[in-house]
Amino acid sequence: MALALYIHWPFCLKKCPYCDFNSHVRSGVDIGEWERALLSDMAYEARITGKRELGSIFFGGGTPSLMPPTLVERLIAQAAEHWTFAADIEITLEANPSSVESAKFADLARAGVNRSSLGVQSFDDKTLKFLGRLHDAGEAVEAIGIAQKHFDRVSFDLIYARPGQTRAQWQSELGAALAFGTGHLSLYQLTIEPGTRFATDFRKGAFEMPDEEIASELFEFTRFRTKTAGLPAYETSNHARPGEESRHNLTYWRYGDYVGIGPGAHGRRGGIATQRHRKPENYLSAVAEAGHGLVEQRVLPSGEQAAEAMMMGLRLGEGVDPSALAARFGITENCLLDAERTKLVEQLGFVTRENGRLRVTGRGMVVLDSLIAEIVGPDLMDAP
Repeated sequence: MALALYIHWPFCLKKCPYCDFNSHVRSGVDIGEWERALLSDMAYEARITGKRELGSIFFGGGTPSLMPPTLVERLIAQAAEHWTFAADIEITLEANPSSVESAKFADLARAGVNRSSLGVQSFDDKTLKFLGRLHDAGEAVEAIGIAQKHFDRVSFDLIYARPGQTRAQWQSELGAALAFGTGHLSLYQLTIEPGTRFATDFRKGAFEMPDEEIASELFEFTRFRTKTAGLPAYETSNHARPGEESRHNLTYWRYGDYVGIGPGAHGRRGGIATQRHRKPENYLSAVAEAGHGLVEQRVLPSGEQAAEAMMMGLRLGEGVDPSALAARFGITENCLLDAERTKLVEQLGFVTRENGRLRVTGRGMVVLDSLIAEIVGPDLMDAP
């Protein structure tokens, strides 16, 4: 499997109340300093991985569309020097659909970006205000159109199962999203993450979340509606026309090697887990001192790798091959899965087995985290 490269740009104009990503608001950013740091961090990883084939680059954040296109171009060009680009390399950049940022799309495409992922979140102005977004619905619609003109592939995010949202409202919004004809949609249920402003507001009773029955109904409807539109769910929250799946994210979910640079970025390469300093200032200091932004580098025991691979793979519609995973990590299949519990959840219709692959059904996806905790071998983390 080809290597993947993740580049984290940590800055936003405003911190959204639901967001627990590593994002920061700063009054000023020294672009030259950040270019030097990211290039140095990238070069460090390239020396370790060697000149492997690179299948994808993903600019995430934060808000990468705030980056100058010249910086994006420089990072892509340097990646091409370090690694061998796959003929069909996928280069994705996350963007907010504001008019200021969408005005950069033509320059970003010329810089080498061929796939955009837009943080639309909703087509309703009242909802966008509740979610703390800086764009309105009109800007979102316009940005999708501009992106479709400049990038080979376009995806956008929507958040559903929001406070007070009805099935009829979500049906209408999802129908509007599908009408744009993009080949990929990321559709997430709103979750209350610890440490966010929403966590505080929810605790104070500022709003109520939909109950589990309503959320499950919306989830099942979403999977049905996208499938009938030709964009089936290939992962828990991601839907695509066949062939338009995010190749970068598939590297994560199939447990391939990926390099992560920039503040807070994680990586997995050769059985080693890496993490960069989260705070931008600490990251810059670390790179200046050591030539890289690493705060942690840890060899993963085979059992832990197998557990991660199972947890990631079961999110996919294609499922996992337990026998192949067990052989890959040098453990037994009985260690990988609790056979008795797996048989039980299969009888209950939460998973299926076909041609050696274990897949989670739509019913099982609703309770995926609990399901994984039930069937992944309890002693797996203790495996050498």
